[in-house]
Amino acid sequence: MKAWVYKEYGNSQSVLKFETNVEVPSLREDQVLIKVVAAALNPIDFKRMLGAFSATDSPLPTIPGYDVAGVVEKVGSQVKKFKVGDEVYGDINEKALDHPKRNGSLAEYTAVEENLLALKPKNLSFVEAASLPLATETAYEGLERSAFSAGKSILVLGGAGGVGTMVIQLAKHVFGASKVAATSSTAKLDLLRSLGADLAIDYTKENIEDLPEKFDVVFDAVGKMCISIVYQKCDKFQEKSLINFGLFRQEVPKF
Repeated sequence: MKAWVYKEYGNSQSVLKFETNVEVPSLREDQVLIKVVAAALNPIDFKRMLGAFSATDSPLPTIPGYDVAGVVEKVGSQVKKFKVGDEVYGDINEKALDHPKRNGSLAEYTAVEENLLALKPKNLSFVEAASLPLATETAYEGLERSAFSAGKSILVLGGAGGVGTMVIQLAKHVFGASKVAATSSTAKLDLLRSLGADLAIDYTKENIEDLPEKFDVVFDAVGKMCISIVYQKCDKFQEKSLINFGLFRQEVPKF
């Protein structure tokens, strides 16, 4: 099969290669083989490629890609939920940093445990579906870590990004937030409002330190929030008041 592969750690321009004779992943009894239609790359993919998680990574070579959407090509003998021809999507790794799969989604085929997949919603394209899994998991995990619940308020930094857009929707429509505030550039303020943000803040024109509002939780999807600012913006600061998934933010490499 065709796939993008790297055999050593480094930046993508140096180590990531397109290969045309890669072995199709073998199938375990609890897995399905997916013919990939769409795959999404996330910051974790290039950080992994740089060797940031080498101590707990699987042995090289590696095909990158966690998020996938595609069509079931083959099923293992223990698979009950899916059949050949089903359109599915999901995150192929149950544990993102603990020996993730060597055969990722940036290939023609990938093998995934059935419990990590769901049927693709019919109102979503394959591309749209592939963009959701890891960002949604990150947003949901952050809200859970913060013990977020109905009636609480939240400030989302980077509300127009992949994780930020999911935090807004989950906080408002699933967790029952009393108030959702989020930051973005001027052009994306309407997007924040359409997702459920009660207060859309233009960070190019407003300094969040100067806003009178306080919040139960600050979710930093950018990684530039100073802890002193969190003290200012949290009504009652606790260890769980700040959720930061952007601490290791870097420039996304060109593929």
